[in-house]
Amino acid sequence: METLINGLLTDFEKGKMTRRQLIQSLALAAAAAAPVATVSAQNASTIPPAAGPAPFKTVWLDHISYAVTDYRKSTAFYRDLMGWEIKNDDGKQQCTMKIGDIGEIIVRNRREPAANAASGQNAAAVTGVINHVSYGISPWDTDKVKAELEKRGLNPRPDMVGQGFKSFHVKDPDGWDLQISNQTKEHHEGS
Repeated sequence: METLINGLLTDFEKGKMTRRQLIQSLALAAAAAAPVATVSAQNASTIPPAAGPAPFKTVWLDHISYAVTDYRKSTAFYRDLMGWEIKNDDGKQQCTMKIGDIGEIIVRNRREPAANAASGQNAAAVTGVINHVSYGISPWDTDKVKAELEKRGLNPRPDMVGQGFKSFHVKDPDGWDLQISNQTKEHHEGS
């Protein structure tokens, strides 16, 4: 699995795949590594049998890399709204941001399709999409979070499902659905 992930990241960093293709590939790899025991008996017949549980589990988010139209605008958006710390900004095309003690995000200008064509690379057709990315924030106060999002002109859409779960959806500068919730590490450890 580690070799697969390293290969995907290398391909992405070399511009051989888009952000969406990387995320889709990582999601498929993670799904394939998920234990079969989590699948309900009702759906088990439609899911291929697993090769067995991997001898490891995910314990850290190293980074997620976003390919955006304007890395400065997206960096400012996430810095100001989510409190992500700028770790390294090359001043030209990309910035690495630290998300507390969770991991890092790389925000970089995307490669233009013409750049792929010029290098002889074929872009694979995108067959799926990531629905949204959800980040838990603290402290949570529903009214204050909503007011802050509205103050920034983000038109928050509430998504309060389940006992104790509260969140809002907004769009980032590139139109990605960002869900901001009250879910935190402490919340999950206390469950």
